[in-house]
Amino acid sequence: MSYEVRGGPQTPADVRAGGGPRGPRLVAVSDLHVRYAENREIVEGLRPESDEDWLLVAGDVGEYVADVRWALELLAGRFAKVIWVPGNHELWTPPEDPVRLRGEERYRHLVRLCRELGVVTPEDPFPVWHGPGGPVAIAPLFVLYDYSFRPAGARSKEEALAIAEQAGVVCTDEFMLHPDPHPSRDAWCRARLEITEARLAEVPADLPTVLVNHFPLIREPTRVLWHPEFALWCGTEATADWPRRFRASAVVYGHLHIPRLIRWEGVPHQEVSLGYPREWRKRPGAPGRPVEVFPLVPDGARA
Repeated sequence: MSYEVRGGPQTPADVRAGGGPRGPRLVAVSDLHVRYAENREIVEGLRPESDEDWLLVAGDVGEYVADVRWALELLAGRFAKVIWVPGNHELWTPPEDPVRLRGEERYRHLVRLCRELGVVTPEDPFPVWHGPGGPVAIAPLFVLYDYSFRPAGARSKEEALAIAEQAGVVCTDEFMLHPDPHPSRDAWCRARLEITEARLAEVPADLPTVLVNHFPLIREPTRVLWHPEFALWCGTEATADWPRRFRASAVVYGHLHIPRLIRWEGVPHQEVSLGYPREWRKRPGAPGRPVEVFPLVPDGARA
């Protein structure tokens, strides 16, 4: 199977269907990591180009609940609608965070926080975008990983983790992302898959979707990781057919800190990460600029 890759996040000029005056835009960012002062400054400067712009925030706003609140409250006051999905960093329980909640309780706490701010979460009804390219259902997803993106030769989760550890690759999630009350992170992932798949199946069959998840829904974006063993913590094979099954016009994700566009089986998969200062300083363009993710210019490229 083949696919097309375009390096770097696509700018509105690259991907906007048609021309004319600026109207409502569906834009996205992820991996804001606002504990870094430079990133916090970037977030303070984020503003819509239209009063009707919607912003998708694909996870990893920060590790501390207070930081997540600060960023989402700021953005919710500027954009017409903000839609958030959790990343692995929001689900951490750092030793210094006054909020000591773990696992499912921590996630539910963040959902309540978002609802106070008017921010849409994976637990809320899917909003429908009626702007350019619409109508399309915006589906914020909370799907974890189940260690199925395994390195070559690994026949089980245990073998895969052993290979990663031997290569010196161990994700901080193993120490700070607690799955309580589930027995493991992959068990929590299985529970989330069941819940999320059922919700997606309820979207009317004539309504396309934009799927928003912190982790990529397909394995292909992980093929370029410097440390391929890290793919273990990057998704699940169980979602590989979701873009096709659930009529995705676009998939938005983060996590890898490799912003770019991939078209897979005709569906654009767009990573919209800001990332850490040491990463975004090396890239051209304005760091943290929201990426217009829908609609894209149809170019006939299909896998």
